[in-house]
Amino acid sequence: MKTTIRNMTKEDKPEVFEMMRTFYTSPAVYTDGSDEIYSDDIDNCINANPYLEGYIFENSNEIQGYAMIAKSFSTEFGKQCIWIEDLYIKEEYRGLGIGKMFFDFITKKYTDCIFRLEVEEENERAVKLYKKCGFTVLPYMEMKK
Repeated sequence: MKTTIRNMTKEDKPEVFEMMRTFYTSPAVYTDGSDEIYSDDIDNCINANPYLEGYIFENSNEIQGYAMIAKSFSTEFGKQCIWIEDLYIKEEYRGLGIGKMFFDFITKKYTDCIFRLEVEEENERAVKLYKKCGFTVLPYMEMKK
């Protein structure tokens, strides 16, 4: 069975919502979200927000996971920046190459861009995938207000 990647639709909202709840309460994410934030994020993905896109990974109409990317510009690198905001694959589908497939897909879609993401150091499996896909560690701290 072949995994495909497609744009998120309003019909996906209930399942993506539940995946977000799982993802944001896991050790893979440092901060907690809220139902309101999850709902708003999904709505922004499906309502053509120019800054956020949502993708679904599926196999024979069974959702295997989702991803969200945010667009910005990096003055540090002098080009458009694509932030991999969320990349979640259901446990039973991990290790099947879906994450690598997504990185291949998104880097072909957005050429001549810098790609950034955040990952918890303890999430060794994800770190290994990201390094395999060409990501390197940046040696500075991120802050928020």
